[in-house]
Amino acid sequence: MIRRTARCFADGEIRPAAAALDAEEAFPAALYRRMAEVGLFGATLPEADGGTGADARSYAITMEEVARGYAGLADELGNVEMIGTLLARAGTARQKQKYLSALLAGEAVSAFAITEAEAGSDVSGIRTTAERHSTGWRLNGEKIWIHNGPNFDFAVVLAVTDKAAGRRGMSIFLVDGDLPGISRGRREHKMGQRSSQVGPVSFKDVELPAEALLGEESRGFHMMMSCLDRGRVGIAGMCVGILQAALDAAVGQAKMRRQFGQPIADFQAVQFLLADIAKDLHAARALTYEAADALETGEGTTLRCSIAKCFASDAAVARTSDALQIFGGSGYIRGFEVERLYRDARITQIFEGTNEIQRVIIARQLLA
Repeated sequence: MIRRTARCFADGEIRPAAAALDAEEAFPAALYRRMAEVGLFGATLPEADGGTGADARSYAITMEEVARGYAGLADELGNVEMIGTLLARAGTARQKQKYLSALLAGEAVSAFAITEAEAGSDVSGIRTTAERHSTGWRLNGEKIWIHNGPNFDFAVVLAVTDKAAGRRGMSIFLVDGDLPGISRGRREHKMGQRSSQVGPVSFKDVELPAEALLGEESRGFHMMMSCLDRGRVGIAGMCVGILQAALDAAVGQAKMRRQFGQPIADFQAVQFLLADIAKDLHAARALTYEAADALETGEGTTLRCSIAKCFASDAAVARTSDALQIFGGSGYIRGFEVERLYRDARITQIFEGTNEIQRVIIARQLLA
């Protein structure tokens, strides 16, 4: 039922708008609200918190089907799932009422503010600080490449609260976007997933109330890391959706285009390209579902999630390139879906932990 709902929505509302969203680089506000109305937000969140109460495989399937329509929308879906998970696990009743309810209803846009100039793969290197004072906290620092940085209503911000404790001295704060002292830099013009907004955010003496702290003080790094496996399953699901769209487009082109008096699908060179796309799609889907199931059982979770994310994203980049090749020169032209898919796939090897980091994680898990 979840797959059918997501697929119908993707085919009926997302796919027809994908080319325009990519060209205009505009935040898809209407579709964002519609995803909430249809019930795609919060797949794994408890029903008591406004979620669907489904399992991690259902989340992966939702990401897959939405990304088959347009990966930029799946990016928003994944962001809601990650921040919603943090709020559901650690939020107070008041925080859930204010932030989680609005998030799941599509009434609020959230930002996941971790990355800094010297803290990308190395999250422990962040320099943003939150200092306690008589009535709450004072936030100072600069974040870059923040998803929804240009347009967030509230942000989940990781900051240092105890400089001497290293990664054990980090905490998470819920920060309203209209507070004095918050500055947003220019929206970045990205290679792919262009409707998903990215930009820098700075905090200068931003006054936060005591209740802005999410969860326990000094547990921020652990809380963020505990969500990453789920995020990697989401990215793997996104890659499966991109691969499926690429295969569908490539098969259609191979049957339709004629050269030397016959469809190009009759040529073995083209058949081999299609076969490679198909086998990596099926492998990526199987690995993604296995990783999603591991989130439920707790068996080998980190290893499986890193393998799925790394394989699926590498496959998405390599095989969208093969799909583009089948289109020949037209695949290189803006306006063809396969050209956009190639660009949309590239970031998946970078965010939620680069694939170099995934290989480090995989090796450490094997050697532990």
